[in-house]
Order: sequence, then C-alpha cells, then structure tokens
Amino acid sequence: MKPFDVYPLQSVTPVKAEGCYVWDKDGTRYLDLYGGHAVISIGHAHPEYTNAIAQQAATMGFYSNSVHNPVQEEFAKRLGEVSGYPDYQLFLVNSGAEAIENALKLASFHTGKKHIISIKKGFHGRTSLAVAVTDNPKISAPVNRVHPTSFVEMEDISALETVLKTKDVAAVVIEGIQGIAGIYEPSVEFLQSTEKLCKKYDALLVLDEIQSGYGRTGKFFAHQYAGIRPDLITVAKGMGNGFPIGGVLIHPSIKPSFGLLGTTFGGTHLGCAAGLSVINVLESEHLMDNASSTGSFLIKELKKLAIKEVRGRGLMIGIEFGFSIKELRKILLEEFHVFTGTSSNPNTLRILPPLSLSIEQATYFVDSLKSSIQKLKENETVSVHK
Repeated sequence: MKPFDVYPLQSVTPVKAEGCYVWDKDGTRYLDLYGGHAVISIGHAHPEYTNAIAQQAATMGFYSNSVHNPVQEEFAKRLGEVSGYPDYQLFLVNSGAEAIENALKLASFHTGKKHIISIKKGFHGRTSLAVAVTDNPKISAPVNRVHPTSFVEMEDISALETVLKTKDVAAVVIEGIQGIAGIYEPSVEFLQSTEKLCKKYDALLVLDEIQSGYGRTGKFFAHQYAGIRPDLITVAKGMGNGFPIGGVLIHPSIKPSFGLLGTTFGGTHLGCAAGLSVINVLESEHLMDNASSTGSFLIKELKKLAIKEVRGRGLMIGIEFGFSIKELRKILLEEFHVFTGTSSNPNTLRILPPLSLSIEQATYFVDSLKSSIQKLKENETVSVHK
C-alpha cells in the first residue's frame, strides 16, 4: 500500500523545519512562503510550541469530552480574550471542514431553516455540507447536491437580498478573505450590508476565517476590519500551527444543547495545549503586528514589479500575472529555494508564510521573484506583462 497523492507533488521533500525555513534531505534550505496552506502561523518547530506538546503528551494526551478538561477551558478563555469574543462559546473540532459542517448545522438547528447562501468562487472544505456550499463543481459528488444552496457574486447585495426574500435561508457563509480563489477580499460595505440583511431576514451570518484568521491579516480575524459581529465564526489552520484543530465560535444568543453537537477527538488535552501555546506566542512575539507591517512592506514592494495585480492584506497575498505561474513557481523553488502556493486562478501565486516572516526574508522573496520574472523573459517562455 502507498499513500494517495492529494495534490501534485513538488520536487522537494522537506525533512526538517524551523521558523520560516524547511530543509530537504541534502541539507538545502528553503524559505517557506506557503506555510503548508496557511497552517504554520508562529513558525515551524517553535520551542514554546514543541515543549507544550511534549509536556502535555507526557502528562495526559487524551480523554473524552465527558470529563472536565482544564486545558480546554483555559484555551477557550484565552482565545476569547485575544480574539475579542470573550462572551462567545467555543466548540472544538479537528479541521476547517468540520468547523463549517457544524456551523451550518447549528445555523439550521437555531433558525429551523434549511437553505444556505454562499459566495461564488469560495471554498469551505471537502466534507458533505462544506462541499455543498463550495462553488466548485469538480469536487461535488451526487451526494453533496442534496443540500439547498444558492451562490451569489461577492459585492452583489441586490442578489443576496433577493435570495433572502424568496428562500428559507438559515445562513449566509462568506470567507473573511477568499483564499483558494486567489485572495479576494469582500469590501467593508458588503460585509456590513450582509450583516444587516441577515438580521432583517432572520438568517445567521457565518464568517469562514479558517485561512484568513488567527492574525494573518494583522487583526485576529479579517472581518474585524469591517467592524461586524458574526453569529458564527469558523477557525482552523493557524490555530494549531500544524496540530489538527479547528473550532466554531458561537454567538451568546445561540444556545446549543447537549447532543446537538458532538466530537470524539475535538478539543483534546494535547490539541488544546498546542492551541494555547500558539496564542501565547502570537501575543508575546507581537506576530499580528508583524503580519501587518511585514505584509504592508511586501505588498508595496511587489507592486513595483511587472505584475498584473497584487491583492490581500497582511501576510495573505495573491500575486496575479498575465500568464500561468507554473514555470515561475518551478524557478522560485528549484533555483531560489522558495516555496509558494497556487490558487484556483492559474495565474495567481498565493503567499501565506508564517507570521514571523522578517523584512529581510520578504526582501529576499521580492528579489527572487524579480529575478525569476527576468529569467522567464530571457527564455521567452511567456509574454511577461502587467
């Protein structure tokens, strides 16, 4: 038996990592500007993180949610404080898809309705209900198509209200910033109008902050730039810095009952210790401030290059070219030793580094990208233009 290749594999096999770097078996060092799909938030192998996991594993790694878990209680308290949502409840799961699945299920329970509105080009995961609200027919199996979902364009408030008027809508789900689509940020006006319409038509607003949350944009959640207060917020990825953990933040007006939500592995002692250490490092090393300042520097420098468009906020950046990035990524990886990500837009690089990325490392990437573009010009493999 061999493992199934979930994605096309790159030509490098990392065997060690630290901070913003990974090393292959030959000792070659690579700058990681992708963080394994935005998962590495505080940096690879951070000593506080590794010590917290080791100490917790040596004490108690797991017991079921049928007993009090002091580590879980401390984690929920700290997450409420640092996120700005201390009065919300926290339901812990193992992944972003599980978080979305349970958030939408909870919205349906709470409202008694069954229709969902989702934003076109969005991505919310690969479990059944998460696929149903993801605008990608390639991953939608027949079993996923039984869930009633309407897709509307981002910024089209009129279309959104039309569906809210005519359908029995339980929830509107939207990403704080669309990640896999190629880094598209909803406007402040759109988020604020969506919040108002949800209140008007008795639907819950679900903010998917799985990729855009946990300090990546400079605030704890991307939607906080719009000053809104969602009913449900889903988190994962950077939450555990590599340890599989996710969650749903639940507005105090929503009262889940025993048996309505359940999980075996969600919120384990080990997972909560990992999550607690991530929060501690985010605060002690001021990583949200760093994401904001280094991200602003990076975006400013990228806009000086021959690039069609630069989108994003903080250290969640989409770099769109007038050509496919396939060859460009290969040059960056093999010649300049830089990991970058793709998106559903074949012309867009996705940059999601650890939040500890330094100005020096950001500068190295900009210089490497400039040289890679120049190499493409010289090879005449693409027509490089804005």
